[in-house]
Amino acid sequence: LSKNQTLHIFSLSGVAGVLSAFMNNVGALALMLPVTLKTAVEQKRSPSILLMPLAFASILGGMATMIGTPPNIIIATFRQEQQLEMKAQALVDASSQAAAYFEHRNITLEEFEPAAFGLFDFAPVGGLVALAGLVFVVLIGWRLIPKDSHKKPGLESLFAINEYITEVRVDDGSKLIGMTVGEAEKEAGDRMTIFGFIRKDGKVVTPNMDNLVQEGNRYLLKADPVDLKGMLDEYHLRLTQEMRQRIDKLATEDTAFVEVVVTQNSPLEGRDRAYLRRRSSNTLVLMAVARQGKPIRKRLSNVRFRVGDVLLLQGPESAVEEQIARLNLLPLAEREVRVGVFSRVGASLLIFGGAITLGMLGILPTTLAFWGAVLVYVFAGILPLRDLYREIDWPVIVLLAAMIPVSKALQTTGSTDLIANFVNQYTDQSAGGALPPWSILVLLMVVTMCLSDVINNAATALVMAPIGVGIAQQMNVSPDPFLMTVAVGASCAFLTPIGHQCNALILGPGGYRFGDYWRMGLPLEILIVAIGTPLILHFWPL
Repeated sequence: LSKNQTLHIFSLSGVAGVLSAFMNNVGALALMLPVTLKTAVEQKRSPSILLMPLAFASILGGMATMIGTPPNIIIATFRQEQQLEMKAQALVDASSQAAAYFEHRNITLEEFEPAAFGLFDFAPVGGLVALAGLVFVVLIGWRLIPKDSHKKPGLESLFAINEYITEVRVDDGSKLIGMTVGEAEKEAGDRMTIFGFIRKDGKVVTPNMDNLVQEGNRYLLKADPVDLKGMLDEYHLRLTQEMRQRIDKLATEDTAFVEVVVTQNSPLEGRDRAYLRRRSSNTLVLMAVARQGKPIRKRLSNVRFRVGDVLLLQGPESAVEEQIARLNLLPLAEREVRVGVFSRVGASLLIFGGAITLGMLGILPTTLAFWGAVLVYVFAGILPLRDLYREIDWPVIVLLAAMIPVSKALQTTGSTDLIANFVNQYTDQSAGGALPPWSILVLLMVVTMCLSDVINNAATALVMAPIGVGIAQQMNVSPDPFLMTVAVGASCAFLTPIGHQCNALILGPGGYRFGDYWRMGLPLEILIVAIGTPLILHFWPL
């Protein structure tokens, strides 16, 4: 399939979409990222045309199930809480809006049981929207990525990640000595770019292309790691003394080089090389940094890591895997399968499948079923307890804890009623309203999408869910289509690299710029609004 470019994108994106329906979006992307980069090299294709469709497919796939993305979980729980409040209000006040809602639909309060959305209740809308989005991304979307953002397809490298930055010293006997800096770059071809000269006081300045290269000169240069070692030997270049000493200490028989991406939850975000050394107990050496193909005009010791940066690290093979896991870094190399892993994978899948079955059949609440699965993982030794705490996304937990009171405040202060009354003026036909009810779903979805592009999608769902329910109550219609609209809108963050972690992770490996995302993301979001609205009205009528 990968011999054809469209089928290549479809096969990778399709697998990512299916995986993300049953696991975390970022986890699905992390599994497929090394495969994508490797196949890009094998087929001599730019990773830029593969990674953005892969990330978007990972986000789209999460909309198909309740567990696929945090907004769906929040909306599912919010629905049950909202129905409980409506039932309580109707029982207390027979003249309330809630009582009128039940009476209008001939629902008996005694028999009505509040319930959350089920595991696959999102599938009719979310699944079809994801499928339509995937078709768009595969057939049209990837063609909208600017061609000047396409990275050069990898040749010798396993992964097409070039433009690494490192610092070197010109050694005795280098054939570059006596050449100008411009001539030295021309001699190396497109394998090397000299963009910084390190003075004796350590300050980095832009090199004069007419200055002569002399023995002992130190430069910052940009080069693919595949070419790096060959150039060091060919031109008698050496890593700077400080770096060389550390590397020599680690130059054991099991030494390994690994390329990793700084993730949003990595403790390295905003930190420097010294922090990396301390956190790794001096077992990892930073060899080079790549950032969107742009030179970093600082020495490596002064570089502050950002989400999406690609780092070339060296260290003992026995310690590298553990250290990158502790630092929440995403390796871009395929991980070797170790003895005994298949038996654990089989048991894990069996337990996970059992939890899905229990939730799907209604034997246990979905949340309780998955909590049970986690406990079985821990007691069976599949998931060490320390890893359980490490994998919790604490920043998101804190954010949600802060946003829940905001969500409640929107309801208790009457803000949702104020917004709902304003909207109702334009939809109430008896009061001269000119807008059809479906247009409010469109507006709600668009606003939710815009909000999700700049803040966390789970926080977006918490803010917009009570507003959607408030509008539904003012219109005296079912809140379900409004909640489903918020769920779809909150999951669609395609305009910026900061809207979703998947978008941020591919920023470095794909060599994208900030403005590249909306070119494919904007028409995709328009398509989702156009398809999602009638689907919601069909499966969840007002």
